[in-house]
Formats: sequence, structure tokens, C-alpha cells
Amino acid sequence: MSSGARDPVFRSVLGNLSRQPGVSTLERFHYHGARAALPIALALFVTFLFPPTEGTNVTRYDIGVVAPADVIAEMEFAVPKTATELERDRRAAAEAVPRTFDERPAIGDTVAANLGLFFDAIDEADREGDTLRVDQILQSARINASPSQMDYVLDSEQRNALRTASRAATLEIIPRGMADPAEASGVTTDVIYVRTIAGDNVIERTRPLTEVITSRDFYAQAVLYLPPGSPPDAQDLLRLVLISHLQFSLTPNVTATESAREAARNSVPLTKADVLRGEAIVRAADPIGPETLERLQAYESALRDVDLLESEEPVAVAVLGGGLVTLMLLSIFGLLVLFSRPKVYANFRWLLLLTLLSAGYFVASFAIHEVGWSPALLPIPFVALSVAVLWDTRMSLLLVFVLAAITGTLQPFADYSTVLVVMIAGAAAAMSVRAVRRRSETWVSIAIISGASSLVLFSQGFATATPLVDSAQAALFVTGNAVVSALLATGFLWVFELFTGITTDQTLLEWADPTRPLLRRLSMEAPGTYAHTINVSNLAEAAANEIGANGLLCRVGVLYHDVGKMIKPRYFVENQHDGRNPHDKLKAETSALIIREHVTEGVRLAREEKVPALVIQFILEHHGTQKIGFFYEKAREEEGPDLDLARFTYPGPKPQSKETALVMLADSVESAARAMRDPTPERVRDLIDTVVGSKLNDGQLDEAPLTLADTTRAKNQFAKILGGVVHRRIEYPETRHLTDADGGTGVSSEPDSGDSDKPE
Repeated sequence: MSSGARDPVFRSVLGNLSRQPGVSTLERFHYHGARAALPIALALFVTFLFPPTEGTNVTRYDIGVVAPADVIAEMEFAVPKTATELERDRRAAAEAVPRTFDERPAIGDTVAANLGLFFDAIDEADREGDTLRVDQILQSARINASPSQMDYVLDSEQRNALRTASRAATLEIIPRGMADPAEASGVTTDVIYVRTIAGDNVIERTRPLTEVITSRDFYAQAVLYLPPGSPPDAQDLLRLVLISHLQFSLTPNVTATESAREAARNSVPLTKADVLRGEAIVRAADPIGPETLERLQAYESALRDVDLLESEEPVAVAVLGGGLVTLMLLSIFGLLVLFSRPKVYANFRWLLLLTLLSAGYFVASFAIHEVGWSPALLPIPFVALSVAVLWDTRMSLLLVFVLAAITGTLQPFADYSTVLVVMIAGAAAAMSVRAVRRRSETWVSIAIISGASSLVLFSQGFATATPLVDSAQAALFVTGNAVVSALLATGFLWVFELFTGITTDQTLLEWADPTRPLLRRLSMEAPGTYAHTINVSNLAEAAANEIGANGLLCRVGVLYHDVGKMIKPRYFVENQHDGRNPHDKLKAETSALIIREHVTEGVRLAREEKVPALVIQFILEHHGTQKIGFFYEKAREEEGPDLDLARFTYPGPKPQSKETALVMLADSVESAARAMRDPTPERVRDLIDTVVGSKLNDGQLDEAPLTLADTTRAKNQFAKILGGVVHRRIEYPETRHLTDADGGTGVSSEPDSGDSDKPE
């Protein structure tokens, strides 16, 4: 059988596997079984590429057991701290870091100013003899004065002494450095860090904790500013006034403190001892204690890290275990697709491509290992970019994490640094797609991938004391990997789109190019339609972005939705610049046929230019199955009521997506709005409500996943944009004879053509 004969068979098989299963158990088994076979086959393939290998055995001991023989280290290794020890040391390091406080030098002036306003208000009320108002002022400041304290406040001389004492205490004590007692009590060191902002500079210094003033100290010192012999009530009143206005000059900077403590935690060594090559770990006949056991376990881990440790289980069992682990990790991604991406799960072509991309990653990983190249060259960015562009970032991220986890279980790459680089490079690639709109911006994605990966490599190198040269070399490999992966993903994207039938944003942007043949023809042969198209695209894109639909798809779909009008542009009112309407000389049925043909002819032209099927749907659905009302009514007047309605109805179908539904609404709203003679915001809003309501009542939106809430938000966007486009302009005396609605020639006597219920 030739390849040409096999290709239709292959397509037929993929098509059958992508169809929804029937109700029978057998059909559902075939449907889900075919999908379950993909991760199973991939797990078997990965296990075949990376089978478990044998190494050197190390006897395991328990505490209290006597060592039967000497155990001599054949390599250098470090003994890591236990989780408890590491946490203890990190906690101690963090507690040894002084807390950081921000100094506010001007806060004393602020408090003094507030006190001044407080006493000014009391002075004014006292001058007016309004003691009730004085009491209200005190209450508003949360000061419950006793009768004797009230007398003290109402006495101008004593009140002035109170004002003077509070102001002096505020200006002289607070600037020395005053903190909230609750914050100061949490300090575990003898000093604190104080940060002061001076212009663009931040000055940090240490201050003994004993020099920090608390509110208790402040109140005790403040009463000393009262005249000698002041009664206790006066002193208590001063404290109440200060409490109600108090602000602290030292405020805790939690971010700076936690940053310093985190740095202290990270600086704690992960190991507690180093064992040299040839050093005795344990001697024969010596009992095994906790410290010796930790050294033996660390030695075993070190041997395992360099693939020198012998497997204690049969190889067959190891193969089975490795395959099951790989399958379980792949199942995580499969379950996400099943429950969160049902559209992807239903399309077998898409699942097959995801499987092939993953298999290609492991094939490349195998080749890199065999050649002896750096693990930094693992092509995870290629997979992440392809999946993120074809589907979405979230799905790409999960696939990256699953592939990184599987990579960590493979013996050639079973170390933390490799898994970390794979995870970060893949995540950066997946998220970089959000910053790249065109293929020409691929270098932005390359920069993001290489930058993020290099940063984690150097950070990991610093954390593990890796030589800087080694980290720089790995960063160079990662950068080369990013370049090759991004360029390959860009090159293969066309193939992936062809295989999956997906139209990516990058492809949509290319079809939005106004120099495309169809768009260039439209702008030259039907300029009025082209202008209408631009206006509608702005409306539809804004509404789509507002409700979370694909704004770019709406814009591109609108650009092509009326290309069929190029065939007979003068039969559409926006292109009738001389005021003559050819429909006046035609029968209504003929006119309706011409209007209807702009949909079918538009589809033909688009297919000839190989416009994506996703965009062609906008041509088919932007009028839905609406009636060409104007000519239908005219035909009834000419021929009577017995008419074939199908000849006066657009071919449809009705909008099937949010995007095509929004375009139907935007198309009709924009056309109707341009025909308004005296536009006001209220009239524009009424017009939008009427047009959208007519579509709803006619059932044109019944098959689109557009909610009433979406419709309301879309109408708001239409009103916002049209309010700035169709508002009334100023009439200038020298041009009034041209712009006068009654006598000018600039306004068509017929409604526009965009709304299918109006004459075209």
C-alpha cells in the first residue's frame, strides 16, 4: 500500500478515535482505552530507554549492631544534618538577627500638630461657653474625663499648661526613638537595626534595645513637663490626651527583618561533617551508634549519587517499579486533561501529539546522555513552548513539572540540580509565551528562558559551593538550549497546527496583516466595508477582552467577515458614495440573493486564500440564520404573502462560540449606530439594548455559550466605545451647509448594511 493510500486510512482512524463514544460499554471502553494506552505506551518507552542498572552494594546496619568489618570511604562525602538539626540551627540563626525598625523623624511634629488642632478646638468651644461641645471633643478623642479633670480642661490657664506639657513631651521625647511595647517585647536580641530614609539614601544603624523608649517610659517622662505640684488628675489627663494622639517614631519593618532572617537561615550549612577518601567510617567490632549510622547512610547516598551503589532488588522488579512510577506521574497529567481540559481529552490527535512531544523529549534526553553532554541541554523548552502556544500556559506548566519529576527518577539525571533546571527552564518557556505575540519576538522568549535558567544555576551553584566556572558553563549550555528549542518550536509550529487543526495566536496575527491579499483587495475594492470592518473589530475585541473571550480571534474574524462584499461592493450601502442604490432597479428577491451571497462568496474567497477554518466560521455565523427583513417585506408587497422564507434568510449556522456571537452583536450595533442622526449617550445605549434584544428574541444566540452577564458586559463596552465615536460634533459656520442634517448630502437616507434587518 502506498503512503498516499495509507494517509487517508490514518486520518480516518484518528477521526474515529476523536468521536464521542456511544452509550454502549464497548464503545466507551474503546474510547477511554485508546486514551489510556498512550501514557502506558509512553511509560514503557521511557523505561526501555532508561532501564535500571547495577552498582556496588553497601551493607546496612542498625543502632547497637557490631560492625563485622572495617568500612573505609572510597570517596569523599559530606554528612548532612538531620531535618531536626537543620531546623534548630536555622531557627537559632534567624533569632540572632536583630529586628529592623523604620525611623520616622518627623512624627513628633505630626503628633504636636494634631495636639495643637485638638486644643484649638477646645479653646474655641470654651470661648463660646459651650461646655457640651468641649465634652464632645474629648469623647471623640476617646478621653473620658472625670468632673475634676473637666474643670481642669475648662480652666484656660491650666489647659494652656496641659497644651505646653503635651507639646514639649511630644517634640522632645518621641524623636529620641519610641516603639510600640508589643513590638519591642518581641525583640530577642540586645540591639535593633534602625533604618532612616534620607533623600534617596537609606541609612541603617544599630541601636541598643535599652535606648528604645516605650509608651510607658514616655508617659512617665511626659508628666515631668507639667508645672510642679500638678495634681494626679492633671497627670492622668495628660496621659489620656497623649494616648489618644500617640504615634511611634520607630515602626517594625517586617519585610526587611524577614529578608535578613531568611538570608541567615539560608547561610546555615547543610552538612555537619566531611569524610575524606580512605578515612575509616567504622572499625570492625565497633558498635554502631547514632553518629556512625548517619555517616554510613551519608556514604550510601553519596555512592548512589554517582551510580556506584548496587541495587539490592532484582532488575526485573526495578524495571517494573520504574515503569509504574513513570506511569503514575503521567497519569497526573492525564487526569488533569480529563477533568479540566475535556476538549483536549476528546481530541485524540491532540493527545497523540502531546505523547509524541513527550517521547521526543526522552529520546533527546537519551541521546544527550549517550553522547555525554550536559543535562542543561535537555530540550524541555521545546516541549513547553509548543504546548503553551498550541493550548495554554497552565497545561504546559503541569506537563513540564511531570516531565521534570520523571527526569528525576531516571538514573542519568537523578540529582536535584538537573530536576531544578529542567523545571525552571520549562516553566520559563511556558510562561514566556504570554510575552510573545509574534514569531519575530521569539528572541524575547529565548531571553526569558536563558535568564531564568541561568539565574537558578548560579543560585544553586552558590548554595552548593559549585565553582563559578562550572555554573557559567552550564548557563552557556542552557542559553544554547533555549535558542535551539525556541527556533525549533517556531519552525515546527506550522506542522503542529496542521496536524491538530489548531490556529494559534501567532497565526492569527499573521492573518491580521493588512497587506494580506484579501484585506488589501477589501480596502481597495470596498473601502466603505473595510472602514466598517475596522470599527466592528474594535467593538468586538473590546467586548471579548471584557468577558474573557479571545479578543485577538474576534479582531481577525471581523477583518474577514465581510470579504464577500468585494464581489458586488456597490450593492452595499457603505460603498454607495454617489447616493445611487442599484437595488432600486432590482426585484426584492434578486436583491436578497445578492445580499445573501456575500456570506457564501466570502467563504469561497477565504477558502481559496487558505484562511484558517476558525476564521471562516465568522463569515458563516456573523449573520446566523437571520431574515433579510427589508427585502422580505418588500417582496411580500410585490408578490404577496406566500413566499419561500429560505430565499430571504442567511445560510447560517447560528453563532457557535462566544467570539462569533460577539461579532454578530458588534456588527449590527455598529451599523445601526452609524445611521443615527442625533446620537446622544442615552440614545446610543437604547439602540444597543434594542439591537441585542432583537438577537436574543430571534434566538440567534441560543447555540452560543454566551451568558446574560456576558451580554450585559459586552453592551457596556459597546456603549463606552460608540459613545466616543458617534457623538455629535461642533458645527462650524463655514461648513454648516454641508453638515446640516436637513440639507446636507453627507448622511445617507437609508440605514447601514451591517444589520441584517435593514436594507443593504
